[in-house]
Amino acid sequence: MGNRIRKGAVFLGPNTTGNGRKARNGFPSLQQNINFAGNRPVMHIDSHPAILYFGTPVVLISTVNTDGSYNLAPISSVFWLGWRCMIGLGSASHTAQNLLHTRECVLNLPSVQEAAAVDRLALTTGANPVPANKQQRGYRHVKDKFALADFTPATSGTVAAPRAAECPVQLEAGVVAWHRLGQDDPAQYGRIITFELKIRKVHLDTDILMDGYTDRVDPDKWRPLIMSFQHFYGLGDKVHPSTLAQIPERLYR
Repeated sequence: MGNRIRKGAVFLGPNTTGNGRKARNGFPSLQQNINFAGNRPVMHIDSHPAILYFGTPVVLISTVNTDGSYNLAPISSVFWLGWRCMIGLGSASHTAQNLLHTRECVLNLPSVQEAAAVDRLALTTGANPVPANKQQRGYRHVKDKFALADFTPATSGTVAAPRAAECPVQLEAGVVAWHRLGQDDPAQYGRIITFELKIRKVHLDTDILMDGYTDRVDPDKWRPLIMSFQHFYGLGDKVHPSTLAQIPERLYR
């Protein structure tokens, strides 16, 4: 790949053109910052976005509050490795505190059909009083978030937290480890916690299963809800054949 990329011009700085004059909108003129990948012009700039949410599945985490009631919270900082899952939460969040207390939860994955219901949970928290940082963003306390979003709590098999019955995927899980981020930055340390979860039990809607299987999800039927830079999206069509898909899924067990 490296020998296919050639530079079209030298980048002179974030606020100057080729003549040293300040560029419109604070960016250099296009002629000063174009590279070529093959014959295709490509422009990159140094950037510092406030968030780096490039697109991940939405997950509704259900947990048990200290008084025995239920909490339901949407997140999108999540990924899976086998039957392990990593999630990231603000350390002051009600869900994080519940996880530290009970060590278990359910990860409910909504489809695009549940987008409106998920959105009803936005700017709500089970914490009372509402933490100061969330007050500044417009959050309000809601005691029964299942009722607010019109999700039905369903009994789980291995954890006390309920499943959200309307979600096509429900993963019962236990906390096996957690880590406070930012040890190299005193100003950030401890503000975010990552949790390693071990999946204990998987519940799948039969509508998303591959024909003839009880343990394989059909990616053409499963339409997860995706969050990208705070907006909801769905998956598009398959864009290219996958060499990796030639590996039988059973070899990952």
